[in-house]
Amino acid sequence: MPYPAPVFFFAVKSDKFTGEMGFSEVTGLNQEIQVIEYRHGEHKEPAPIKKPGLKKYNNIMFKRGIVQGNNDLFTWMNNYNWEESARVDLQVTLNNENSEPVMIWNVSKAFPTKIEGPALKASGNEIAIESMEIACEKITLELG
Repeated sequence: MPYPAPVFFFAVKSDKFTGEMGFSEVTGLNQEIQVIEYRHGEHKEPAPIKKPGLKKYNNIMFKRGIVQGNNDLFTWMNNYNWEESARVDLQVTLNNENSEPVMIWNVSKAFPTKIEGPALKASGNEIAIESMEIACEKITLELG
């Protein structure tokens, strides 16, 4: 019987960046269908009619440790030119213990919305973590 995949074995890839991008955390791979509520005067039930509306894709947050000489996320944010061609497609892959894909999230037309440097403190003993929030137009899911 197969076991559930652990959350720590994942990879993030993009054509914009060279190789795999080593992130310690990826959150926000969510999608939802917004609900449209409607009620007309002749409706006898004292509750609205609910219909499915537009799909909504949440912003995705990426976190990683800062490595000297690797500032491609800041470069992407600082050089973003707001043109459609500057958007990128990303792929987040959850792997099993044999490095085989279990689930693949394809993120379409992503662009940066926020980048945050580490919290610096003289008494700290943690790794310096940077985070980037991106918006996207679509997230699709493939099963491995």
